[in-house]
Amino acid sequence: MKRLVLFSLSIFIGVCLIVASERRAWGYVDPGSGLLALQTIGSLLAGFGYFLRRRIRRLFVRPQENKIGGVPAATEQGVRKVA
Repeated sequence: MKRLVLFSLSIFIGVCLIVASERRAWGYVDPGSGLLALQTIGSLLAGFGYFLRRRIRRLFVRPQENKIGGVPAATEQGVRKVA
């Protein structure tokens, strides 16, 4: 826990130093650039969620315990779950 606090504090100090030592920019930034960055971040989060959807679903769904001994009962029509 102490390492995490020290690491986050060092990252915060580094970002503050970068912002404080910023030089004046003479370039032009299109107003739509911020929206493009937001769209990129959103699509990355959506892709990450899709990639890990099974693990995310496990957080919200209870495991079903309707099997006897972990093996479903067999019937003439096929396999059915035993209640």
